[in-house]
Parts: sequence; structure tokens; C-alpha cells
Amino acid sequence: MDLTKVILVDEQDNPVGSCEKLAAHKEGLLHRAFSVFIFNSKGEMLLQQRAMGKYHSGGLWTNACCSHPAEGEDVKHAAHRRLKEEMGFDTAVEKVFDFVYKASFDNGLTEYEFDHVFAGRYDGAIHYNREEVMDYCYKGLDEIRVSLSTHPHRYTAWFHLAFPKIEQWWLYRHVQPVE
Repeated sequence: MDLTKVILVDEQDNPVGSCEKLAAHKEGLLHRAFSVFIFNSKGEMLLQQRAMGKYHSGGLWTNACCSHPAEGEDVKHAAHRRLKEEMGFDTAVEKVFDFVYKASFDNGLTEYEFDHVFAGRYDGAIHYNREEVMDYCYKGLDEIRVSLSTHPHRYTAWFHLAFPKIEQWWLYRHVQPVE
């Protein structure tokens, strides 16, 4: 499995080729990616602070894990693989939605991704990979929403876009109507 390449796709996620990962980010090429959101039994979201050594967005807070599938690798399988590699655990996840986004960074790199979003629950121990993750925490959705407004520079570009959708999904699935 070649983890140095990304799968180039069109806006419908149809593969159109592959490219070395750094080149895809230098040239701003649309490629397949995924993001995993994890909640505990209290309904709090697991956030990770990206390691400073990441090629972009180092030190910023984001969802539990995100990455790219390898050529020929199922996206959900890749999500499980990276969850174990980054956060040191695995749990059941379900596909929630997809979105396409483009974000440019100060270092000249551009993320242009067709992002498959998964969500799951987990209450166990976390043994994060210090090469990938600097810190982690669980926060309530209200606290995250306020922090995104008051301190937007502390979060990754894709988290700003995905959070409202994942929050809406979570609330729809887990809040009982008042009788």
C-alpha cells in the first residue's frame, strides 16, 4: 500500500488518477480524503491538536482524525486504519456525509479535498501518536461552537466547514423531542 500518494478525483468522487501527496497539495489538486468524528457517551466530541510537525495546520485543533485513503483502499477501512494510527484506538463508525472544500495555507500548500465524513462513539483509553497529535480533549458541542466563533484561528479550515454539519447530524440523531 503506497501511502505517499493520494487519489485524484472529480467533483463526484470518481477517480481520475493519482499523485504524490505533497505535489497534490502544492498544485491544489482535488483528491479523496476522510474525516472521523468521535463522540463519548456524554455527547462530547473528541478533538485532537495536530502535531507541530504536520505539513500544514500544525498546532491547530480539529476532529479525531483525518487523512487520505491509499490507492485501492476502501475509504472506511482507511478511516479505521488512521484512527488506530493517530489516536491509538478503533471503534465502529458510520458514513455521515461528504463535502468538497478548498483551503490555501500560508506555506503555499492547498487542501482541495472530496472529504468523506464518518462518526462513531468511544469511551475507552486514548494512546495518541505524538508524531501526529500534540494533545486531545473532549468538548461539548456548545463549547466548540462558541470557541469556533471567538477563536477561529485555533481550528483547521475543514473543521470550520464540517462542524455545523456534524453538529446538525448529532443533534438530529441524539436529541429527543420535548413532549
